[in-house]
Amino acid sequence: MTNSSTQICVVIGASHAGVNFAFSLRKEGWEGSIILFDKQTAIPYHRPPLSKTYLTSGDDAKDKNVLKSHESYTKENITLQLGVSVKTIHREAKKITLSDGTLQQYDKLVIATGARPLIPDIKGINNAINIFTLRTIKDSEAIRNAIKKGGIKSALIIGGGYIGLEIAASLKKMDISVTVLERENRILDRVTTQNLSTFFKDLHTNNGVVIDTKKNVISIETHDNVNTVICDDGTRYNSDMIVLGVGIRVNTELAQEAGIAIENGIKVSAASQTSDKAIYAIGDCTYHHNPHYNRFVRLESVQNAIDQAKVAAASICGKMAIYDAIPWFWSDQYDVKLQIVGLFSNYNEVIVRKETGENKKLSIWYFNDKELLAVEAVNNAKAYVLGTKFIKGRKEINKTNLRDVSLTLSPSNLLLP
Repeated sequence: MTNSSTQICVVIGASHAGVNFAFSLRKEGWEGSIILFDKQTAIPYHRPPLSKTYLTSGDDAKDKNVLKSHESYTKENITLQLGVSVKTIHREAKKITLSDGTLQQYDKLVIATGARPLIPDIKGINNAINIFTLRTIKDSEAIRNAIKKGGIKSALIIGGGYIGLEIAASLKKMDISVTVLERENRILDRVTTQNLSTFFKDLHTNNGVVIDTKKNVISIETHDNVNTVICDDGTRYNSDMIVLGVGIRVNTELAQEAGIAIENGIKVSAASQTSDKAIYAIGDCTYHHNPHYNRFVRLESVQNAIDQAKVAAASICGKMAIYDAIPWFWSDQYDVKLQIVGLFSNYNEVIVRKETGENKKLSIWYFNDKELLAVEAVNNAKAYVLGTKFIKGRKEINKTNLRDVSLTLSPSNLLLP
């Protein structure tokens, strides 16, 4: 590795990807400066709890939610610059322009800009009161503080994806009346199949959440501190609070303006390198090749952020490293833990296994002919663990035994000789 104490690595974005990269880079042997910029003022924190435990807990949860302590950055000689955004990347000069107009030189640059909430084009949305997105710690605190002030009895969530459903579960715990509006024919329409959609619709309905599908919101009217949400079929919903959960926009503008290749995100190599050899990109903002599935994907997950961070750090330090991970995700709602491993977009067969005598315990197995592509496990860690091993090893499954719920989930029962 060609390295010296005078080299500078600059990281744009201090969420899971950026922070894990910085610490991994130091661990890999980088001797030079590491400077981490983030436009938020809060010390970098875990994002998954924002829609769950952090939303429902007290103010003391902030200290428990940090990714690394202030002392950790000092110990590893990582400079954390909070409340500072990057305006421009000057590739030829290897410099960036900061929000205060100053220039910062770099030898290596890592883009970990992530994504931001999508704000739909709805008439009257800018005049609505108590309307929120949930992507940052400030968003979560704003929702919680609005409820603590009193007067919030009902909430309307626009969007029936995972984030919307997690918020719905959290608000129900806070004794808020909740309605979820989904534009598609079913909740989770874009991310899973009918089986899991039905399970979660039943779960939320049984917990008192109203879920209405085929509801395309076209306008919001606000009078006397009450929002009225109007759909294109004429239905109207009154609510004290609105939470938008309709998707995200990837933060690629900075890279695109610098002339870096963009394709459904910042396109990167197996080593997380962009079209500029001095610039890497990691996390939600990237479009990368997954060797196992032999396709390019953009993943919004903590796992992907951490994996790419480690690969980029090793590569910058001159080590052979490629991204070769099986994607995994999770969601917590009420007393249900959903764990997902793999990508099922190319499936042609689904096997649903509901364990006998086990309430809310099932697994959904996706196949392309003989190949296991993905597993969705509800309160079923064993299915998730075995599915991960089988997918990684490209093991052929005995589908007859998998369907037989009288047989336990085990390699001896599931693997063909």
